[in-house]
Amino acid sequence: MAKTSEKMKVAFCGVWHVHAYEYCLAAKEHADVVGVYERDAERRAAFCAQHSLAEFKTFEELLESGAKGVIVCSSTADHTEDIIRLAEAKKDIFTEKVLALTVEEAMRIKSAVEENGVGFVISLFQKYDSRPLTVKKILDSGELGKINYFRFRNCHNGSCNHWLPPHFYKKDECGGGALIDLGAHGMYLTDWLLGMPDSFASTLGYCYPTQVEDNAVCVMGYENGAAAVNETSFVSNCCPATLELGGEAGYVYYKGKGPVIKSTVATDYTPVEEELCEAQPRPIIQFLTGDIRPGCGIDEAVRLTKMMCEAYKNSDEGRK
Repeated sequence: MAKTSEKMKVAFCGVWHVHAYEYCLAAKEHADVVGVYERDAERRAAFCAQHSLAEFKTFEELLESGAKGVIVCSSTADHTEDIIRLAEAKKDIFTEKVLALTVEEAMRIKSAVEENGVGFVISLFQKYDSRPLTVKKILDSGELGKINYFRFRNCHNGSCNHWLPPHFYKKDECGGGALIDLGAHGMYLTDWLLGMPDSFASTLGYCYPTQVEDNAVCVMGYENGAAAVNETSFVSNCCPATLELGGEAGYVYYKGKGPVIKSTVATDYTPVEEELCEAQPRPIIQFLTGDIRPGCGIDEAVRLTKMMCEAYKNSDEGRK
């Protein structure tokens, strides 16, 4: 996708995901939104009325709409069918994470995207925020020495405060709960900072009686002895996102919107506040403007699916 000053015509394929609302606001600002297709007629009508958008009552209407790009916010279970059809119709694609429920489906999507030569962006937005970028810069500098520990905690109160929609708990639509949704951020950050783990072990908790977990921890291991911990939850109030990275020569962390703090052998173990890197455009803005940055393409999307499949396969439920 080439960067252009002309606004792209875009459409929505599904508004199942809660992020469809914020993507719609971004699309109305940066693009020309031509309409919305959603399998659930009631959900589609409500979304279109709220945002004053045209309804596409069939997938074929979407394909014939003249949209150059399509924002996919359908259920994860529908991603494979939807994205492959869009790729075959030569539509550029933005999709909410995760890409698919199985590695086989993810590879089918990858083949369709590459064979049809269409643009593809997935919403791995934490990679472009100033604090993770600052941690990555410190890691890449080598001043932390060999990395032996990584931890990311990312939670919200969607279940205990009852604002997540009911369909977010339907396992056949989403494939899982807190781990596959909110926990995806910790997974791709782990891969981005340390690479693909060699082992996975997950614990899934059910604080509320639904089909999917609302509390989860995944511990990942590496051949060199490093460990990564990904904690996530739909049942945590007042719990800021926390990232920490420990090496043999230093340590760096941040919590919420606080500063990035590092302490290294070079600073005589004194905690130092690091100057933040400038944030880059979020993936949805990259897609809408054509200003695509490395890190949110089809290969990263497939890797995230692989990690998530391993995490669930090697969970306390998967081992029963």
